[in-house]
Amino acid sequence: MILMNQFAMGYNTLAQAHVLPASSVDYYAGDAIKSYINSTANPVARISFEGTVLGTTPAPSIVFFSSRGPSLQVPGILKPDITGPGVNVLAAWPFPVGVPSGPILLPKPSFNIISGTSMSTPHLAGIAAAIKSKHPDWSPAAIKSAMMTTADIYHRPLRPSHTRRAISSNTGHVNPVKAADPGLVYDISPDDYLSYLCSMYTSQEVSVIARRPINCSTLTVVNDSVLNYPSITVKIPETWNSTTPVVIQRKVKNVGEVPSVYYAVIDQPGS
Repeated sequence: MILMNQFAMGYNTLAQAHVLPASSVDYYAGDAIKSYINSTANPVARISFEGTVLGTTPAPSIVFFSSRGPSLQVPGILKPDITGPGVNVLAAWPFPVGVPSGPILLPKPSFNIISGTSMSTPHLAGIAAAIKSKHPDWSPAAIKSAMMTTADIYHRPLRPSHTRRAISSNTGHVNPVKAADPGLVYDISPDDYLSYLCSMYTSQEVSVIARRPINCSTLTVVNDSVLNYPSITVKIPETWNSTTPVVIQRKVKNVGEVPSVYYAVIDQPGS
């Protein structure tokens, strides 16, 4: 049996256990297979294993079920932050998997193949822990900044007709080697986050988040254009006109070589 993706699933294929012998193919491979089957009275096929192939298109791509941005609550902060390996991940499992087969009851495997945030998150958390071990004095925000600003921007589209969109991958695919030496970081203190949260929520609500009493009236409230976030999103007000500038503020900290010179460059995509 050949199991073909639906159009919305694009290039993505998921590892699944089938009762019948089956091969899963993406939508475009399936379309080509159907065309070939309809073109001849005696279609033939061969399956050959060529090993793991690296650097192929369309990998890496954002899987079809991954949530896209922007954030409706806070459009000034682009979500998601970053992407990591999260599809068809083979890893240890807490209990045996599958049904015993054959005349001899062999031990069932203690590994499983899972996809989703529960697979991507451990990759990112492990990289964050590795960075913390190298830079024990860095804050969580500095580590997050290092991972985001060094990510590889080579996300492929879900389908050929798509173009790369920041609302699906933001800064890109995590690069652990580069993240250990980012050069510059956008640092944020816990108090900065509290000042930002007070721009959206009441003191009581912020206190629940912070797990301690917070009085927003005693803080300098800031909005998302001032929060020192590692990604920059320009939110255009509804009443905006082209003669009024939209101001976004950021402050970077050099954690690399001293002295160093950095240049700000804007890569503006074609209209």
